[in-house]
Amino acid sequence: MRARTFAAVAALFLGALAPLAAQTPTLALVGGRVLDGYGGPILENGTVLIAGERIVAVGPSSQVDVPAGVRVVNTQGMTVMPGLCDMHVHLQLLGHGDYQRWDELYGERNEEVMAMAAGQLLQAGVTCARDLGGPLDELVATKRKIAAGEIPGPRLFISGPFLQHAPYEPWQADYRWGVNGAQDAAAKTRRLIEAGVDVIKLIDQDQLTHDEVAAIVATAHAAGRPVVAHAHRMEEIRVGLEHGVDNFEHTGLGTAPGYAPDVLQALRERNTGLWWTPTISPLYVMQYTGEVFPERLDDPSWRAGIPDGIADEIRESLSAIPHLPYYALFPSRIPRLPTKFAQLRETGVRMLIGTDSGIPSMFHIDSTWREMAKWEDLGVPSMEIIQSATLWPARFLRQDAEFGTVEAGKLADIIAVRGDPLTDMGAMRYVELVVKGGEVVREGAR
Repeated sequence: MRARTFAAVAALFLGALAPLAAQTPTLALVGGRVLDGYGGPILENGTVLIAGERIVAVGPSSQVDVPAGVRVVNTQGMTVMPGLCDMHVHLQLLGHGDYQRWDELYGERNEEVMAMAAGQLLQAGVTCARDLGGPLDELVATKRKIAAGEIPGPRLFISGPFLQHAPYEPWQADYRWGVNGAQDAAAKTRRLIEAGVDVIKLIDQDQLTHDEVAAIVATAHAAGRPVVAHAHRMEEIRVGLEHGVDNFEHTGLGTAPGYAPDVLQALRERNTGLWWTPTISPLYVMQYTGEVFPERLDDPSWRAGIPDGIADEIRESLSAIPHLPYYALFPSRIPRLPTKFAQLRETGVRMLIGTDSGIPSMFHIDSTWREMAKWEDLGVPSMEIIQSATLWPARFLRQDAEFGTVEAGKLADIIAVRGDPLTDMGAMRYVELVVKGGEVVREGAR
């Protein structure tokens, strides 16, 4: 039986080798357990052979020849898998506890801050990220710089500013665009698309008119852009479903014990092609940091790439987490989250890993693995969690021909972690190797 299984795995991984064999290999990852992202057979003692920016062969080490002179990275004792994709980040934030003070101090330095955030994400094994709310020009510039190799960071997909009824405060106007009528809604959506955004982000859509929401969704879809929307309130979800929103975010700030029956039924009826990013870990992480293990704030790892003065300001802003507005949500909302999360899974909606990384105490260096570990706590199978951070994000972004799995022909966006996340998702915190586009951008433990 084991011999037949081994042969089947070898055939599966080596099947696409022939058309790529003529390419000159430049890097080999040798000896680790390989998870391809599809959830199929696990390859033990595997080799991933890379030529330039793409994978040219994946298979048992006994069957994949590594030419002389090729750089070899030993991945024995590690799990090799596709690079992670965090589908909800905010690069303009670094975990500070007071948004207005952060804007006053660093609002004129957004590109500098975004570069720090992008660098941290990449070091954490996040090779693809979706920024869902930030100033347009700075995000476009940061995306361009990463693509050009001028700064390190994940492959970046952006929404630019939120579209909503009006900014909550005047100082937020650069990343919260108010909408006034269907014509204005369509015009602002076109402006974002022309600037180069990948998705459109709606919030408080229940406070917009139906004509405004319809104009935003229709304009985005006509240009091939999906629409992402907040789902804090039941009516937000109802409006989003009525108008064809593609992806909902969060599990709700309300204190209702669960989702309304009509909402759940609507989700069941439209689960095909509908995506949900629950971002369930932030309140847990804030509570953990403020009540259980405040020493986390003295761990130097979250300061990586951040100047001391900025890191000290962040540390001071989190010195009294119970005083933050978010803290008021802990006793009423946290007990409801497991039920709401289970209800969403039961509807069949496709779930994506996203973290809201950048909000208070959600540091880019460790947000993604914490979200994955919380899913495990809530009973999600390990392979499903990994796919929700690799294969499914790539498919939502329509990039699955390029990345999201480890196979010949794909971009070599690969990570290796120490240990086995299939039995303990906490292993995702131990990223030993990060390869993006065939380039080793991190090797060795933090």
